Amino acid sequence: MARKPKAGSPAGGPAGGLSSVNHFVVLMLENRSFDHMLGFLYPHGQSPSGQPFEGLTGNESNPDSQGKPFQVFPIGAQDPNRYFYPKADPGEGFHNTNAQLFGTTNPAAGAPADNNGFIQNFAATLQWEKSQKGFTILPGTQETDIMGCFTPDLLPVLSGLASGYAVCDHWYCSAPTETLPNRAFALMATSQGHLDDKTRVFTAKSIFSLLQAQGLTWAVYGYTSPPLTRSSVAEISNAPESNFGLFTDFQAAVKAGTLANFVFLEPSWDSRGNSQHPNYDVASGEQFISQVYNTLFGSKVWNETLLVVTYDEHGGCYDHVAPPSTVAPDNSAGEYDFGFGRLGLRVPTVLVSPWIPAGTVYRVTQGAGGAPVPFDHTSLLKTVEKRFSLPSLTQRDAAAMDVGGVLSLATPRTDNPLAGVKPPVNPKASAIPDTPTHLEKVHADLASRIPGRNETKGVEHHDDMVPPLKTGSAVEDYIRKRYQNAKADPKKGRGSGKKKKA
Repeated sequence: MARKPKAGSPAGGPAGGLSSVNHFVVLMLENRSFDHMLGFLYPHGQSPSGQPFEGLTGNESNPDSQGKPFQVFPIGAQDPNRYFYPKADPGEGFHNTNAQLFGTTNPAAGAPADNNGFIQNFAATLQWEKSQKGFTILPGTQETDIMGCFTPDLLPVLSGLASGYAVCDHWYCSAPTETLPNRAFALMATSQGHLDDKTRVFTAKSIFSLLQAQGLTWAVYGYTSPPLTRSSVAEISNAPESNFGLFTDFQAAVKAGTLANFVFLEPSWDSRGNSQHPNYDVASGEQFISQVYNTLFGSKVWNETLLVVTYDEHGGCYDHVAPPSTVAPDNSAGEYDFGFGRLGLRVPTVLVSPWIPAGTVYRVTQGAGGAPVPFDHTSLLKTVEKRFSLPSLTQRDAAAMDVGGVLSLATPRTDNPLAGVKPPVNPKASAIPDTPTHLEKVHADLASRIPGRNETKGVEHHDDMVPPLKTGSAVEDYIRKRYQNAKADPKKGRGSGKKKKA
């Protein structure tokens, strides 16, 4: 059961504000930019309450392959492929991100980003994907489709939470690259210099050990399969089984009032799943967000919970704001001699709590009328660290801004902004085959390293190679069996030992 810091302790205090939060729930989805998902949330540059909002005017543009400007556009409500936009997987990773921001994969040091390379990079990516196996490009996909952005009507759940609670219009992913480094930053405030999605285990100190050292609790939940985070973060690979589970276990913990102090939720990683990775079904992700919110709203822990819905990286989707500079996590250069002195692009981030006024656009500015101070994924860490008086992990989270100021109400709200809101259902079946996704392959590679037992010889074994698996379903089944095998033999590193009492 989660420990509740006592009022009057360093982590306690009067009701309201950050001291009201005993449970941080982080739902991190996949590969979408701020403009792509929420740019049309408030079309006039401000919220209904008059707070500034840096979204889309509709006049933003990028040059196409012929150099002709092409404007951003709202995805049509009747477009049969509306929930599959941008209808192919855009370019990801460090070099593609550079091309989208600077027009070149190797920008000069200090060069300003103009964000004018999205269409041309998408065109190059489409050409490359046509020559490769394993990529699905929907019929009729054009290079200019990367400028398509969702409207609030198409995303009633994410948009409803953004307008019903708080949206951060200056939240950036922590590194200008792909998924796994950014997920590492969200939990360890560093990617240890890595900028790619190759199979690896991150060995840095994490938020999990900081919490455990103070007798606080944590949990990581996959959706229908064991969480990838368990195998990719070295500190927790051998943690007790009670720290992990599936989404149904998360729901049970909320219902019982035993939710951990820090919870990290993963989507399903398959091509038919709810991660919202392009070009998977965005409507399925809307349904997942709705499930998470409706599990928490009105529960025993609702008034003590801050839910953060965010995305690990922009995934090649269009955004018009150039990423700012930042503090490097350490003094060593990373891959490609990148020093981690600038952030990645903006990603959608919504803060949900009954202590947040409706319609909040949350940003921190420097001085009166100053420029917004950027948030990034390490702001999650900084907020948890501030709440529970924990030390910083790296120089990045030490310098990050926390979001505690968003919890500004004197009493918790009782209204439900999503009352009557139904998550969308995609009218069109996915054309993407059930082949293993990249992250499923990474997860399987990591799962193959779990010590277990050989059922035929009765001795310990270590699979160095994943067997041939032709479908995503087969990969997920393999991963589940690897964990179940280890769980059945607690002496081999992944025991069923009892969770340390908080």
